[in-house]
Amino acid sequence: MRVLLAAFGLAVAGLSLASATERPDTLQLEHYFDWERAGSPQIAPDGDDIVYTRTRVDAVNDGFASELWAMDSDGDRHRFLTRGSSAQWSPDGRRLAFIRGVDGHTQLFVRWMDAEGAESQITHDQLTIKQFRWSPDGQSIAFLAETPLEPAMQISLPTRPDGAQWTADPLVTDRMNYRIDRQGLKSGYDHLFVVSAEGGTPRQITAGEWDATSKFSGVGAGSFDWTPDSASLVFDGLLDPEDEAVSRQSDIHRVTLASGDIVTLTDGDGNWSNPRVSPNGRYVVYSGHADSVVNYPASHLMRMDMDGSDKRVLRADLPDGVGNPTWADDSRGVYYAMNYHGSTELHYITVRGDNRQITEGVHRLSFSSISDDGVAAAVHSAPQATPNVALIDRRGDIRLLTDLNGDILDGVQLGEIEEIWYPSFDGEQIQGWIIYPPDFDPSETYPMVLHIHGGPHAMYGVNFSYQFQEWAARGYVVLYTNPRGSTGYTPEFANAIDNAYPGPVDYGDLMAGVDTVLERGFVDDSRMYVTGCSGGGVLTAWIVTQTDRFAAAASLCPVTNWISFTGQADISAWAFERFRPHYWEDPQRWLDHSPIMHAHQVTTPTLLMTGVKDLRTPLAQAEEFYANLRRRGVPTMLIAMNDEYHGTSSKPSNMMRTQLYLRQWFETHGEPESEEDASNGN
Repeated sequence: MRVLLAAFGLAVAGLSLASATERPDTLQLEHYFDWERAGSPQIAPDGDDIVYTRTRVDAVNDGFASELWAMDSDGDRHRFLTRGSSAQWSPDGRRLAFIRGVDGHTQLFVRWMDAEGAESQITHDQLTIKQFRWSPDGQSIAFLAETPLEPAMQISLPTRPDGAQWTADPLVTDRMNYRIDRQGLKSGYDHLFVVSAEGGTPRQITAGEWDATSKFSGVGAGSFDWTPDSASLVFDGLLDPEDEAVSRQSDIHRVTLASGDIVTLTDGDGNWSNPRVSPNGRYVVYSGHADSVVNYPASHLMRMDMDGSDKRVLRADLPDGVGNPTWADDSRGVYYAMNYHGSTELHYITVRGDNRQITEGVHRLSFSSISDDGVAAAVHSAPQATPNVALIDRRGDIRLLTDLNGDILDGVQLGEIEEIWYPSFDGEQIQGWIIYPPDFDPSETYPMVLHIHGGPHAMYGVNFSYQFQEWAARGYVVLYTNPRGSTGYTPEFANAIDNAYPGPVDYGDLMAGVDTVLERGFVDDSRMYVTGCSGGGVLTAWIVTQTDRFAAAASLCPVTNWISFTGQADISAWAFERFRPHYWEDPQRWLDHSPIMHAHQVTTPTLLMTGVKDLRTPLAQAEEFYANLRRRGVPTMLIAMNDEYHGTSSKPSNMMRTQLYLRQWFETHGEPESEEDASNGN
């Protein structure tokens, strides 16, 4: 550990020196100090103006600073508005609501979009606002916030002596979901509130020992919407406090503001979320799936009448979840985003189920809003294009309005990216991508890094990756693929690892990708490395138990023991459903797919790295694997990243540390033999 820390100190010094010299022509780690990204572009109802969140690296405070910027719809008058994020236009387009951190809590603000630009803070509570939406009449704003919860057990201590410094009260809980990654201990339940757009005291609309939002094993993921008369809210969640032990169940409900009466609109067990009410008040669209035992139930896009009747499937067995369903102004259909084969496209579907794909291309689109006349605003990214604001017209034509990192990348040569499809061990076609070093020469040989995505039910795509490009700039070939288990293909493809993860199928897909690249002749097979975080960390740990083909590995934020994971993770309900049957009924499958049970086969030098605060894949999971390798004399090292929850790169300095630690670990193991060593017989 001391060696790596010292090396990092030298690397940081090198960064500051490099920034003062002539600008290099490849992407450098220090470029990240000036990096920016666009988020959540909101187009005004009349389509004339756009406001978006512009986030930049704050190197001084080791974080990120978010600001709201505005421009005309043609990209002119690009200007700073105010500090904050997540803006929403009022229905009449005259005001802007947004959030800003105040004294450790997220508060609501409203800004008038006239020449004066007056701002008002309209909430002042100790509540942290998670989501909000304007009422259709523009008079109110509904928001979701966590409400305080009384401890499960209360005691009265004797009176403290004057000046006594007693230990803080302990955690006392009787809930399964009592903590959450990136937050820590939960203080209560998520509920709906309404506050006047002019400010005042928020009124709590829902209450009880349940969450007014759908949960993935206790982690909030749902949403809500207003009815057109501004008298009710439609939301997702489970009303029964006894249901907290289920990982994926939710219903759609309607609550009347005046009375607080709640009516459940869906029926039967399932995971239904994302409700959106049509402007005419006739329909609700929503998405999800019926109850299922498989690890990846296929999602459907649904429609029902406002009273819950006449439920219909608009699109069944989708390749991925539905992104931001948004009604057209005429209530005839819904816009939404869908991931497929590494790209994201905008779709439109009518209330009858007639679907039309609007965009087509090699890009990722984060769809955010749409004007009254059907012009959509989104964040656009592509293999060599960083995230920027884009407009999409009815024909699907995409027009970029910003180029936030153009000044950084001007004159910088990025690595070329090639999409590949290759047969796996059983003939299944797998999609992947290769990033080549700048000035790549196919007659030379290069080290290669296999990067594995998390999830496992997730998808690598064609968006820009700073980390991958930085690896390429350092002379590495980077391979990343979507093995079975990935979303964006078919439900069958995603469920090919059901009850068998990690295992021979995803492992076989990844290694077939490695062999495909090796056949081309430009990779040095003695300098191949593998890494990944979360689900990628799981597969990295699994790979080194199955093969010694890699010179070194780095498993970031892994699960290595599925049985102990059930009691350690913040998603315990999901963890208990990882394999069937439960481990107390038959532990064999749980053991068979736990990398720790195969760690005696590892000979590959393997680095373990996890955030100290990680509650999703807690540090103990990495420690178990590390201790085994250490006990057996396998070259290994453990890095516990400070101020990190799940992942290792949420802080700018930690992103740089991650890149530097991994690079040094790989270069320490697998450096090519020097001519001097060869002549000496070493």
